Amino acid sequence: MPFIDSKITLPVSQEKREVLKSELGKAVSLLSKPESFLMVGFEDNYDLYMGGRKLDKGAYVAVSLFGNASKSAYENMTAAICQLYEKELGIPGSAVYVTYHGVSDWGWNGQNF
Repeated sequence: MPFIDSKITLPVSQEKREVLKSELGKAVSLLSKPESFLMVGFEDNYDLYMGGRKLDKGAYVAVSLFGNASKSAYENMTAAICQLYEKELGIPGSAVYVTYHGVSDWGWNGQNF
């Protein structure tokens, strides 16, 4: 039950959203989660500040998942996200924050897991 929510300083076209969604769908396997349950959200043209200055190119990516993953899985996922956002949006990894949120109670389709 993963959810990947991205706040991005740049405008992101529908075409780029599709590419990001597809690539995040592949990358979520690094957390031992299936793409079939992945939800992805994008908020573009978002104001982000790092070190007191506004970022022209930056992203905050929050990854929530039912349960937890290993430290190495999180490290691999962070690398994949940073590489993807640099390749597709030109955002350097040094301007991407990624957080992970393990959730013990997750509801879907009228019930909880």
